[in-house]
Amino acid sequence: MIPTAVTSDPPGVPRLAGRGTPLRERFFRLGLRASLAVGVLFLAGLLTYVVVEGWPRLDAKLWTNFPDIIDPSRAGARSAITGTVWVISLTALYCLPTGVLTAVYLEEYADRDRWWNRAIEINIQNLAAVPSIVYGILGLGVISRGLGFGQTVLTASLTLSLLVLPIVIISSREAIRAVPQSIRQASLSLGATRWQTIRRQVLPAAVPGMATGSILALSRAIGEAAPLLLLGGLTFITFNPTGVHSQFTVLPIQIFNWISQSRAEFTALASAAIVVLLVILLLMNSLAIWLRNHFTHRW
Repeated sequence: MIPTAVTSDPPGVPRLAGRGTPLRERFFRLGLRASLAVGVLFLAGLLTYVVVEGWPRLDAKLWTNFPDIIDPSRAGARSAITGTVWVISLTALYCLPTGVLTAVYLEEYADRDRWWNRAIEINIQNLAAVPSIVYGILGLGVISRGLGFGQTVLTASLTLSLLVLPIVIISSREAIRAVPQSIRQASLSLGATRWQTIRRQVLPAAVPGMATGSILALSRAIGEAAPLLLLGGLTFITFNPTGVHSQFTVLPIQIFNWISQSRAEFTALASAAIVVLLVILLLMNSLAIWLRNHFTHRW
């Protein structure tokens, strides 16, 4: 006779009649689904309100005209869109190579028994939780005034680079750590040096995780307004930045300026600019998903 397994409920956990799932677990799942539904419904309601409110101004004038405080019907966000592209491009140029190289050092070269390496890791983890306004104060005191860069695109991009750098480092470290050790050992056993192993085996395998974390970090940077306001980002500007030393504005600052106006026409403009910003974020996140799916290796 083949013995059969006898299952019993944990003490104190009631079961529903005719069901195999404990009552406590069913309530827990119900709570999770209710929380998800509340979040999705609020997000859908907010997006619907923004799109409906800004639909009359989602036209070519929004991205071809400069801001106009006298005639809202002629106002656009051309300078803010161009400034956003300038700032986020330079932010990526500064923080991505630095973050990836730092992650490679900490994961592949650093000796964790050294006190300075442990101090670096602790500080990176702590900096990831620092409020963005603190980075704005740092940028104002050190980059803008200390280094003399002033209220320019360069100052804004360096400040945002400091803001998202810990996120890039942490996500890149996790991606590198996820590469199996057998890949490294096989490469080294075939005569490759450590740097050749990292460059040809580890980094290509870690690209999906690093790309996803980096683009999500830049998605956070593109929506920041508080540190840029503290740095002196202009709320009204009628020209496009022409270089790293130009004055600037970005979409979050322009939205803040329009939503602060008393006339209802500016509220529609702010909603339309929010839609444009959401489209840019969606494109960035779509790129992250494509990179992850394209470069993913299954071990």
